[in-house]
Amino acid sequence: MEKQVLKSTCFFYTNLLQSQPLNEQRPNQEYIPAGQRPRPLSNDPLWKVVVIVYLLQALAIPTSGLLAVAGVIINYLKQDEVRTSPLDAHFRWQIRTFWIGLLWSVIGAITTFLIIGWFILVGLAIWYIYRVVRGALALNDGRAP
Repeated sequence: MEKQVLKSTCFFYTNLLQSQPLNEQRPNQEYIPAGQRPRPLSNDPLWKVVVIVYLLQALAIPTSGLLAVAGVIINYLKQDEVRTSPLDAHFRWQIRTFWIGLLWSVIGAITTFLIIGWFILVGLAIWYIYRVVRGALALNDGRAP
């Protein structure tokens, strides 16, 4: 046990001595001047709209989808304003989530008497929650979903 700890400690200090100084730039690291850093998405005026639509979509399950309809209406009303923004991917993600969810909910509702419809609806609920959470987390990270 002591030999293993000693080996790992020696390995650590050997790598530490061979490493580059902190003020020297590594070749695989990109240098971005302070004035040219990418602007965070939260500075975009439409960022709040995207957050609100994700909240409406999240609350759509307990309200039988009524709030999702409100969210997709907001998406379509603001769609022209977001065309040149990096938030366009989130708008498309939200609109696709709504329409695909609506399609599968109709298919699930029609086939509930065959019992397979219940499985479709449960799968749809899991998929819908996944889409809303993935999109919201990507928005929080400042990237596309």
